[in-house]
Amino acid sequence: MNDTPICPLCERPIPPDAKQSLHHLIPRLRGGKGGPTVLLHQICHNEIHATLSEADLARNYNTIEALRAHPRLAKFVAWVGKRPPDFHSKTPGARRGWKRR
Repeated sequence: MNDTPICPLCERPIPPDAKQSLHHLIPRLRGGKGGPTVLLHQICHNEIHATLSEADLARNYNTIEALRAHPRLAKFVAWVGKRPPDFHSKTPGARRGWKRR
C-alpha cells in the first residue's frame, strides 16, 4: 500500500523528502484557526499566497476546487505538473496581502 500523500492542488505525490506545508483553507487570521487544512507541496502553497490575499482566500478561494479554477493558479498547476514530485524553486513575484510573522 502506498501512503505517499497527494497534493490536492497539483495532484502530484508529495514524497517524504519534498518541501511541504499545511494550508488553512480559511486563513487563520480570517477565522480559520482550527478549521480544515490540506497538505501541499511548499511551492504550491507559496503560489497560492503569492496570488491571493488573505481576504480573497477567506471569501472566494476557500476550497481546492476554487483555487484550481483561479486563472493564475490553473496556469501554475499546468506548469508544475510537468515537474518531478520533489521539485521546488523560489516563487517569482511579490506576495500579495500576506506578510510572514
